[in-house]
Amino acid sequence: MSRIAYVSGRYVRHRAAFVHIEDRGYQFADGVYEVVAIHNGRIVDEALHLNRLARSLGELKIAAPVSERVLKLILRRVVELNRLRDGSLYLQITRGVAPREHAFPLTAQPQLVITAKHAKPVDPDHETEGVKAITIPDIRWDRRDIKSVSLLPNILGKQQAKEQGAYEAWQVDEEGNVTEGTSSNAWIVTMDGEIVTRPASTSILNGITRIVAIKAAREAGMKLVERCFSVAEAKAAKEAFITGTTSLVIPVTQVDDQVIGNGKPGSFTLALRELMIRERDRLQ
Repeated sequence: MSRIAYVSGRYVRHRAAFVHIEDRGYQFADGVYEVVAIHNGRIVDEALHLNRLARSLGELKIAAPVSERVLKLILRRVVELNRLRDGSLYLQITRGVAPREHAFPLTAQPQLVITAKHAKPVDPDHETEGVKAITIPDIRWDRRDIKSVSLLPNILGKQQAKEQGAYEAWQVDEEGNVTEGTSSNAWIVTMDGEIVTRPASTSILNGITRIVAIKAAREAGMKLVERCFSVAEAKAAKEAFITGTTSLVIPVTQVDDQVIGNGKPGSFTLALRELMIRERDRLQ
C-alpha cells in the first residue's frame, strides 16, 4: 500500500510529497514539529502534543495554518488513509514560502506537512538488557523548550553515539549536569530510590512522555524529584533510563564506560514502563 502524506491542503502519495525550494523550513529551519504516537489506530496524548505545538508556534510567531479542530480531522484522515494501527505521525509547520531573506516575510502562508510511519519491531534487548548512553557537550541554542526543526546538534550527537556503539547521547551543560538526550529525556534513580529528572525550562524540551511519566510515577506513590543531576551522579546511580514518544521507557545500563547499578534494567524503571504501557492501553 502506498504511503499517503498531507502537504498544505492536499493528500498525496508519499513519493510525490514536495515542498517549494524556498520554504523557510528548508532555507532557515524556520519551523516547528511534533511526533505523535499511534497505538491501536488511536492518537496517543493528542491534547498534550497540540498544546505544545501551539506554544512552539507562539514562541516563533508563526500563525497556525488551520484551526485545532481542522488539524485533528486531518490527523485522523492521515491515520485512516495509511491504515495505521501502530506507528507515528510526523507533523511539521513552517513559516512558509518566500524569497530568501532573514526577516519575517509579510505575505508567506504557513505550510503544514504530515507524514505517517508504521512502527518498527521493538528490539527486545532494550527492555531486558538496557542500552548504552554516552555523554557529550550540549552545544544547542538556549531555547530548547521550542520544538524547532533545527536539530543539527542533535543529529551530530546521535551520530557520535552510533559510532561509539551507543543508543543515545546525553547532552551536558557547562556545569556538568545532564540536560537531555538527543531525542529523549534523561532520568536516574538514586540509591535511596528517588526518581530524578531535570525540571522543565528553556534548557530542555518538555517531552510529552516525560509529562505522562511524572504523573504516572506520582500517582503510583513513587518518590520523584525534578532537579538537575550531574554526570558523576548519573554514573553512581542505582538505575537510569530515557523516555520518548515512540519508545516510552528504555533502561540505560551504561553511561560512557560506567556500568549503572548491576548492569541490568532496574525495578523502578521496569515498574514505570509497565505503568506507562497500562495507561496507554487504558486510554485507547
